Amino acid sequence: MSRDIVGMGAVASIGSTPEEIFDSLCAGRTGLAGLRAFDTTKYRAKRAYEIDDRARPGADEPGRATRWLKAAVGRALADAGHPGDLADVPVLVGTTLQEQRSAELWWQEGTPLDTAGLHFGTALRETFGATRTYTFANACAASLYALAMATDLIEAGEADTVVVAGTDALGESAFGTLDRVQNDVPEALRPFDRSHKGMLMGEGAVAVVVRRAAAPGQRVYARLRAVGVNCDAHHPTAPDPAGITRVLRDAYRRAGVGPEDIDLVMLHGSGTPKNDTTEAGVLSAIFEPGAGPLMTAVKSMTGHTLGGSGLLSLVMAVLATRRGTVPPVLGLTDPVPEAAGLRLVRHEAASARIGIAQVDAFGFGGINAAAILEAAR
Repeated sequence: MSRDIVGMGAVASIGSTPEEIFDSLCAGRTGLAGLRAFDTTKYRAKRAYEIDDRARPGADEPGRATRWLKAAVGRALADAGHPGDLADVPVLVGTTLQEQRSAELWWQEGTPLDTAGLHFGTALRETFGATRTYTFANACAASLYALAMATDLIEAGEADTVVVAGTDALGESAFGTLDRVQNDVPEALRPFDRSHKGMLMGEGAVAVVVRRAAAPGQRVYARLRAVGVNCDAHHPTAPDPAGITRVLRDAYRRAGVGPEDIDLVMLHGSGTPKNDTTEAGVLSAIFEPGAGPLMTAVKSMTGHTLGGSGLLSLVMAVLATRRGTVPPVLGLTDPVPEAAGLRLVRHEAASARIGIAQVDAFGFGGINAAAILEAAR
């Protein structure tokens, strides 16, 4: 069974629409810049992939994650030709930090805080009339977990249309925690390169409209064949090859495909040595060396956009199927040994006819997800 993706919206450090983001990826443009959100003197890392939309330089603002969420959902609905009234449409939002930065600003600076605004459902109800909203906090796999729930709702007959989204803004507590637990200080996020030193955070929001079947004459961007999810609980931070292998095999089974059918893999590619070597090792065992699908990692230019990162990769995969182009992994000059047999796109965008795409998202605690997309021809 497949579901139709009929509308998309996204904003990130490198663009304010899915098309702008994809064009930036293909051109090798990065959103990396000096940290703007807060004082860097307390931290080793000084850079991030932020959206530069604050009204005053050096002054942070509350509610940014919610603002982007509303923009992404609104654009996805308009793109789908939907009237914008979500009274009968479930909205599923994946996030890691929710509106944590708003609470930080209240605590640190006394910025006014309406506690109702900490829950995305409030803004979605006020803006779109949404009455069924759900938040998923499944770390880096949150938005693909939300996507899996969307397929379940449709298959169970609970909904014909579902909006799936993800959003996160930079938070100081999360940034500071990451700064302290990583052994090295990354200057940039460099997935699968021997020079990788760790993850740097990014910002953004993304949304898709998924339907059981498109309306007559409605544009279909791609068809969602399946989403696999699991939680192996192997370790608080270290990924487990067996858990990742299981979720990929489950996604293939649900989608009715095999590894030989995959034309493109949107890698999780977090830039941390353990994650990169584990993901590369698993994929090297699954795909035939040198003859498998093309692979890329968008975090090399967007940073790690946390809860929405999986869905952002999925939207970029949709555009790759439609344009026949795969963006490169920025900064990948010397791949890790585990990736030796993988067809990583390097240096410049590659042309390819893509029928089936795989999207990976792996989070702390062994929270794993993988989605399988089919091009709409």
